[in-house]
Amino acid sequence: MNTFGHIFRVSLSGESHGKAIGVTIDGCPPGIPVQPDDFLPDLSRRRSGKKGTTPRREEDLPDILSGIYNGHTTGSPITIISFNKDVDSGSYQQFASVPRPGHADFTSRIKYSGFADPRGGGHFSGRITWGLVVAGVIAKKILKDSKVIATLIEAGGSKDIERAVEEAMNAGDSIGGLIECRVENPPAGLGEPFFYSAESAISQILFSIPAVKGVEFGAGFKAASMKGSEHNDPFTDSTGKTLTNNAGGINGGITNGNEILLRVAVKPTSSIGKEQKTFNFSAGKMTTLKVEGRHDACIALRVPVIVEAAVAVALADLLLLDRGIFSRKD
Repeated sequence: MNTFGHIFRVSLSGESHGKAIGVTIDGCPPGIPVQPDDFLPDLSRRRSGKKGTTPRREEDLPDILSGIYNGHTTGSPITIISFNKDVDSGSYQQFASVPRPGHADFTSRIKYSGFADPRGGGHFSGRITWGLVVAGVIAKKILKDSKVIATLIEAGGSKDIERAVEEAMNAGDSIGGLIECRVENPPAGLGEPFFYSAESAISQILFSIPAVKGVEFGAGFKAASMKGSEHNDPFTDSTGKTLTNNAGGINGGITNGNEILLRVAVKPTSSIGKEQKTFNFSAGKMTTLKVEGRHDACIALRVPVIVEAAVAVALADLLLLDRGIFSRKD
C-alpha cells in the first residue's frame, strides 16, 4: 500500500528512472488557493545541487492533471506529476546479482518476485519523495496559521555539517544526519487515543521517508533517564502554555497547543564509492562491490523539507479527522 491518511489521503506513484513520478491527494477540501508556483520553493529545497548531493539534475516541475481549477482545489482528487528527464540507468544492472548492502535491492526482489524496477532504486528511491513534498505544500495551506520548520542540526555526528560532508566525500563514503522539526502554533486537541495518536500518525509517515531510522518527540529517549519531577511540563497560564516542553507538545497522544518538537535520524546513503565485501547471488560466492553512478554522500541534506511535508500531511489528516476543530477554525 502506498497511501497514507484517513481523510487527507496521499498516494505516491512512479519509479526513479520511469517516465514520471507523481502524487494523488484525495479528501482535500475545496476552495484552497493553489497555483503551480506555490510548489516551487519547497521542491527547490528537495532538489540536488548542494555539495554532497547527487549530480543528477531534474527540473522537478509540477504538472497538475486534476483537482485544481481556476486556481483553487475542487474537492475532487488532485493528481500532480513530474517527468523524469536526467536518467542514467546503466550502472544499476550489476545490482541484480550483487544487491547493495543496506539498500532495498534484495528485499524488493523478494517482495515482488523479481519484477520490481531496479533502475535508480525504482519505487524505493528517495526520488519518490517529490510527491510527498507536493502534498506537503497543500497540507501546509490546510494548517493555516501553523508553521512547520525542519532543520539539519548534525551530519555524521558533527554539528560542523560542511566539514563532515567534505570528509565523507573524500573517503568515498556517506554519512547520516539528525533533523529537528518544530511546529509553531499547532492546533490543540489533534490526535486519537492509542492507534492514531498524534505521535503515531506523525511517526508512521516519517518512517515512510527512505533512510529514516529513528523518531523522537520532546525529550525523546532522554526521558528514560529523567525523573517525573524533571520530565513533567508545568502549566503557566489558562491557555495551557507550559514552562518546559519535554512532551514535545503532545500529551496522551493529543496535541496540547504548545510547540510540537521532534527529531528524525537519517541513516547514511547505502550507495557508496568504497569497496565492500558482499555476496554475489548469481555466482553463489562472496565478491567485491564498488557502487558506480550518481549518489548523495549525505542524503540528510535534502531531507528537512521532506520531514516538514510529512509532518504537515499527518497534522492535516488529524485536523480533518477531527471535524469539530476544523469547523471552529473556519
